Amino acid sequence: MIKVEDLKKSFGENEVLKKNINVEIEQQEVVVVIGPSGSGKSTFLRCLNGLEDITDGHVYIEGVDIADKKSDINKIRTEVGMVFQQFNLFPHKTVMENITLSPLKVRKISKEQAQEKGVTVAQSWFGR
Repeated sequence: MIKVEDLKKSFGENEVLKKNINVEIEQQEVVVVIGPSGSGKSTFLRCLNGLEDITDGHVYIEGVDIADKKSDINKIRTEVGMVFQQFNLFPHKTVMENITLSPLKVRKISKEQAQEKGVTVAQSWFGR
């Protein structure tokens, strides 16, 4: 579960996330963040993944406060995925190799397991 409490983010004098953001996202729940360009959507997502320091408030991933210096952010990131707006695939790899790279390297699962999961995900996306 992801729990956000009173999240604020500023870059110097520029308040990007001005209002205290509070939200709880359950495991397996799908949430969409929408808004006009420049409204802070990407900044919010980057705060959830610890890619931006939080100015104020808390973000908990499975009960762990990601802003706590004692937290192992890399371990937390193994459970939190993010696709960037300008994502880049490795051009020298196949689609399946791009999809399975992270599970192989981060989760250390077998190539067969990663490919099986990749096919399942692709089928759910494309209905095949």
